[in-house]
Amino acid sequence: MLLTVEKLIYGGDGLARVAASDDSRATTVLVPFVLPSEKVDADLVQQKPGFARGSVSQIIEPSPDRIEPRCPYFARCGGCHYQHIPYQRQLEFKSQILRETLERVGKIKLASDIRVHPSPPWNYRNRTRLQIRTKVGTEARTEVRTDVRTEARATPDFALGYFRFNLHEFLPVRECPISSPLINRLIAQLTDLKGLDCPSSIEELELFADSADDHLLAWAFCARDANPADLLRWAESLRREFPNLLGIHFFSSRRRFNKEKEDDDDAPADTKSLAQSGNQSLLYRTAHAEYQVSAGSFFQVNRHLIDDLVSTVIPNSDDDLALDLYAGVGLFSVPLAGSFHHIFAVEASQTSFTDLRHNVPAVVKAVGARTEDYLRSRYVRKRPDLVVLDPPRTGIGKTVTRSLVELAPRQIRYVSCDPATLARDIASLVAAGYRIEEAHMFDLFPQTFHIESVMLLAR
Repeated sequence: MLLTVEKLIYGGDGLARVAASDDSRATTVLVPFVLPSEKVDADLVQQKPGFARGSVSQIIEPSPDRIEPRCPYFARCGGCHYQHIPYQRQLEFKSQILRETLERVGKIKLASDIRVHPSPPWNYRNRTRLQIRTKVGTEARTEVRTDVRTEARATPDFALGYFRFNLHEFLPVRECPISSPLINRLIAQLTDLKGLDCPSSIEELELFADSADDHLLAWAFCARDANPADLLRWAESLRREFPNLLGIHFFSSRRRFNKEKEDDDDAPADTKSLAQSGNQSLLYRTAHAEYQVSAGSFFQVNRHLIDDLVSTVIPNSDDDLALDLYAGVGLFSVPLAGSFHHIFAVEASQTSFTDLRHNVPAVVKAVGARTEDYLRSRYVRKRPDLVVLDPPRTGIGKTVTRSLVELAPRQIRYVSCDPATLARDIASLVAAGYRIEEAHMFDLFPQTFHIESVMLLAR
């Protein structure tokens, strides 16, 4: 089917419409890896009444904006969506999508421009989660999809990789251009060493680099029957070969719970610990503070924009009471101590809460609880001057929104990783009398469709 792409939408797809031959409504078709105004030939891969998904078989009329992707795995790997788009245009598209989503979902028309905070477009990630495949018994094979054919190739004895685009199938990689240089060095070195006899029970490996990109912390997710002795043997071998690796913590797979802070693929939740080698945490330095971040704790993934993000969220004031909800390890709680006399930081994940208690000064009271439970408790008695919200992708929801409206803080800073849930939540706050004073778009995830935004609200 021949399509003309109208626009990009949240999720990374381009939207096109096909007029019906009868009086029925037009069909909306979503296709990935395209640009507005492009004419493409697409094969339908999913079809429902009024809606379809397609896969581009040929670009008939490319956009003048189209560029060659930098990554050799682009369009096969499920991680990136915009490498065919110049970075400045990515920022423009994301700002448009954020504005349109606020208006479509929340009926919110921004009165001012969205302030865009760009990032270096490559090597920005301080954390990367990789799939691990080891050859056990019979020879494994991997289906490799190219632009023109699908072919079978033997999977090496050991490989690191990601899931394929829109598939739960393994794609081996040797590099990841959006991950930090240090993370890429370990990926390449471990691949060259053929995994150092990696135990087959290890399924995923997550790498977290410090702010200087000098040291790494790793945690791995393993089968429940993994042998701790085998895990520790492999960890010691890897740490000898890669001295920048401070420690490795092993967790049981598929036992994740307390997902209050899950963001993209970046926030491992509390899991059962199987073994540990070396340090359990590393020190992450920012312009505002130093943070202990343990294996399994949530922390922002863009190593270049953290300082700018914190400066935007934290007001330059001298007020009494602030609440930092969904606090993580205290990224906002710690600098809030310079502007407020009393701060309550609320975090549900036990792993992040342990770091939170370690990181915050005495003026900050760390509370281990779900946000909705805390706001309903008897401990919230006084009207806050400020509430900082940094919820997971699901947003704050109706229960927390109602509690905030009753609490009536003077200012709210909402940090969001999903424009649709942001629009839903902000609409309720606006209906309760809040106004949007500033709207910011932080491009924490260049080359992808993900949008991080900060809304400054007051009443």
